[in-house]
Amino acid sequence: MFEGISGKKAVVTGGGSGIGKEICLRFGAAGAGLAVCDVDGDAAKVVAAEIKEQGGNARAYGIDVSDYAAVQAVCTGIAEELGGIDILVNNAGITRDGLLLRMKEEDFDQVIAVNLKGAFNFIKACCRPMIKTRWGRVINITSVVGQMGNAGQANYASAKAGMIGLTKSAAKELASRNITVNAVAPGFIATPMTEELDQATRDVYIAAIPLRRTGTPADVAGVCLFLASSAADYITGQVIRVDGGMVM
Repeated sequence: MFEGISGKKAVVTGGGSGIGKEICLRFGAAGAGLAVCDVDGDAAKVVAAEIKEQGGNARAYGIDVSDYAAVQAVCTGIAEELGGIDILVNNAGITRDGLLLRMKEEDFDQVIAVNLKGAFNFIKACCRPMIKTRWGRVINITSVVGQMGNAGQANYASAKAGMIGLTKSAAKELASRNITVNAVAPGFIATPMTEELDQATRDVYIAAIPLRRTGTPADVAGVCLFLASSAADYITGQVIRVDGGMVM
């Protein structure tokens, strides 16, 4: 068990399913209080209830991460209800795939708004209580696509690359307040999002992975748990790939 998690208050966006859900469950099992945030408020409630059934402390919040004013308001409420905010995991994300020349403007804008602006919104709102206590952890879930690009995902790759720049900039700004900011870049992970791909496409991705398998949400959650712990006190501004060797 990593030290420094028990008793901390963690906010996880996109916590209602996939990687976000696993992060919530792992943090809850480690003793952190959870604010499970998701655009699907009912899904967030299911995850919060599961954490409570396991003896943990969790609350659910339905929130559109791209709505700046709503995020500021909900984070103020979270800090009051949980007694502070120590850890933020920006995991919320969507895809609207399509070739660049055929991509609709709204599909580009929406992916940027959720995946990138959403992370900015939550960092700005959550870092205030962290600054007050002079301790904090921000973990941004980016993607290997943000480092290598991908045909048909100009919007998603742009947003995820932007998250890397946001991570490094925030890390430099917040380091003096004892707040670390790091990014985790998953590769091909088995989630509801990737399950929508046809088998031929899945086979192509797996063939490019030296470990010859998809990753799991638990693979990503374990790295997040490490970054949130005291074991990672001296790590900031980094991008850690969890991709089975897909990008080297």
